[in-house]
Amino acid sequence: MGKIRILDGQVANLIAAGEVVERPASVVKELVENSIDAGSTRIHVAVQEGGLKQITVKDNGSGLAKDDAELAFHRHATSKIRQGKDLFRINTLGFRGEALPSIAAVSRLSIITNADDAEPGIRLDYEGGKLLAKAETAFAVGTEITVRDLFYNTPARLKYMKSIATEISHISDVMNRMALARPEIAFTLYHEERTLLQTLGDGRLLHVIAAIYGSAAAKQMLPLNIEDLDFRVAGFISKPELTRANRSYLTTLVNGRSVRNHMINLAIIDGYRTRLMLHRYPLAVLNISMDPTLVDVNVHPVQQRKGAGPID
Repeated sequence: MGKIRILDGQVANLIAAGEVVERPASVVKELVENSIDAGSTRIHVAVQEGGLKQITVKDNGSGLAKDDAELAFHRHATSKIRQGKDLFRINTLGFRGEALPSIAAVSRLSIITNADDAEPGIRLDYEGGKLLAKAETAFAVGTEITVRDLFYNTPARLKYMKSIATEISHISDVMNRMALARPEIAFTLYHEERTLLQTLGDGRLLHVIAAIYGSAAAKQMLPLNIEDLDFRVAGFISKPELTRANRSYLTTLVNGRSVRNHMINLAIIDGYRTRLMLHRYPLAVLNISMDPTLVDVNVHPVQQRKGAGPID
């Protein structure tokens, strides 16, 4: 008898979860990206115990039809692409169809969603990736996903989680970058009933900068708008006197997608030349817009973390 066999779906989802869901911040990132792709104008995130006990993401996006809700928890089920050539013109944040099944595989997950105000919504409850309950329920158009007891069935992963403060710091960083990328969306982030982020969603990037870094910092930001035939760079950079002790305050976006790229950071810092003190770094929020065919976002998250690709 041969040795090769097709992995059981549950095992495959657990493997995928190990690649996609590193920590609570990964869950927040994937769920908020889905909310953005759904056309939401308001996204509310609430977490408990650093996200390990509970993460709730609620939006007013397009929601899921009843037939699609359960299908969305199958691996590689996506509405974002249909054929290979679509990979070269991706304008959405998510497209692989791995997030929901991967998160459900390592948590107790509930989703309530509705795509039609004239119809009731639907609620699905999962535990360890298995569907436990399915029922119609009253719910406005949009989606609410609650993830409880993250990594409850993978204790080895749970053991490597950091302190609550560290996990919240990672979640805040994800949310801040999302808010800076989408000033037209009103974001809120709560931890244990404490407000960590609240933006207006009025489309003004400077207001988001003020919400994250404070009004004093926002007043020292300078607008930037440059373009040529291939690229447009728009956003804000700080005056030389406004600096920080590390590069974490350099936010670069490519077509609205957060990017961590050493070369871009060096170019920003080099632009200040001798105007910065030693070991001090500016604040910057820059969005580079270009034709999506010039950007390859089809790089696996694991490869991205290892530096094989520039996109976060």
